[in-house]
Amino acid sequence: MRSPHPLPRLRWLAPLWLAIYLPAYALAYGWANFLFLCNIGVLITAVGLWRGDRLLLSAAAVGALFIGFVWTVDFAARLLSGAHLLGVTAYMWDPQYPLFTRLLSLYHVVWPLLLLALLARLGYDRRGWALQAAIAVPLVVAGRFAGDAVANINYAFTDPLWGRELGPPVVHLATVAAGTVFVVFGLSHRILAACFAASAAPAAARRAARSE
Repeated sequence: MRSPHPLPRLRWLAPLWLAIYLPAYALAYGWANFLFLCNIGVLITAVGLWRGDRLLLSAAAVGALFIGFVWTVDFAARLLSGAHLLGVTAYMWDPQYPLFTRLLSLYHVVWPLLLLALLARLGYDRRGWALQAAIAVPLVVAGRFAGDAVANINYAFTDPLWGRELGPPVVHLATVAAGTVFVVFGLSHRILAACFAASAAPAAARRAARSE
């Protein structure tokens, strides 16, 4: 017997969000914009939420933790001081894009918080890091071919700190991919595993009890 969905009401947030987010982003930024790790992460979150899939939600959380934090800090710095720290939210003040679509980008603030709340309930699947890594590496490479140096999708052209290319294209892509997977996502994985290790067993026990 199939166990009931762990989030029967909250799951409907996924199709509702996608019905608004996908066309708005596609029209304003183009389809290549969905290659950004944050946007792919939102799609993974939506599918994971709809299915109640702990692995997908864990993989999304591995990326969301750092991405959401950096985006929020950069946005807050610009809002409070008038200057960006990294410039990742510069587009939020660009009038060429519709205000409504720019406001949708505030999901970066809520996204990691939602995932943390979901993992607190469902538990963290340690395979999430490997899945997120398998997704991130080809996306970094794809950013080099689907975008340009201005868009700099997933920092495929220049690094986020110094704004320069870290050697020949192959070396640069390998460095960015390795740093993303092993440093950024690796740290997120450790934090999530430590914080939600105790919650995984009770969550599994609750699901088993419901299926009996």
